[in-house]
Amino acid sequence: MLPGMSKKPSVAIVGAGNLAAALATSLRQAGYEIDAVISRSRGASLRNARSLAGEVDAYASVGTPASLRAEIVWFCVPDAEIARAGRLLAGKIEWKGKVALHSSGALTSDELGSLRERGAAVASVHPLMTFVRGSRPPLAGVPFAIEGDATAERVARRVVKNLGGSVHSIRKEDKAAYHAWGTFASPLFTALLATTERVASAAGVNRKSARRRMIPILLQTLANYAAFGAERGFSGPIIRGDVDTVKRHLRVLRREPGAREVYLVLARAALRYLPTKNKNSLKKLLDSESK
Repeated sequence: MLPGMSKKPSVAIVGAGNLAAALATSLRQAGYEIDAVISRSRGASLRNARSLAGEVDAYASVGTPASLRAEIVWFCVPDAEIARAGRLLAGKIEWKGKVALHSSGALTSDELGSLRERGAAVASVHPLMTFVRGSRPPLAGVPFAIEGDATAERVARRVVKNLGGSVHSIRKEDKAAYHAWGTFASPLFTALLATTERVASAAGVNRKSARRRMIPILLQTLANYAAFGAERGFSGPIIRGDVDTVKRHLRVLRREPGAREVYLVLARAALRYLPTKNKNSLKKLLDSESK
């Protein structure tokens, strides 16, 4: 911790969205005092801030009050707003002795450079987790990627440990690739699931039924991946080298050209990264079907 900082420093949350809500409630459960939930504007943003503040025994405000007591100010705003939010708050309070954190996966701690210039120690602290409306996943067991000033990193590591998470250092130059990795793991995976619903409709299965009926195979696929890794967790016609079945798939998927495009891309990825039989024959088929 920084000199003079309490064992569990008080925290102000800037923002009141899905990440802010999950973080604030997890911090409160871990014994941290949430001093304030700071809204960017009035209206819906302030209503959300007031609702969250009520849950964690904090107060809500628009902008940073001059009397903010929090030792950590944690920015939970969209990436494009981090630097702007930091500049807006830079002259509002005394930043010396405070720690400023943001949770962007793609952007570095330099987004809070305006606060660093004012004396704050700054870091980026990104949880590799998905946050959506109506869901507040616990942060215990979640890996956090951290980079920034040594003093801010030290404080952030202690906080993450108290949350039950794990900490991993990341270089500034690796953050974009790191965030792309996370995007494949969740949002693009969700896009794949949405595509599977379109294919189910071609088989006469509506979206609601498709989602319900896919859950067992999805859960087992994840269990296989967790236990055995990608290569040993891979199954289906491509690993068997079943050219005729893949050809039938591509023929019927002409009804859903968007899904067909996704199939071709993923099939090529399977040939590139996973064990397959009849690799040359499958490659020729995919190449011919792409023309």
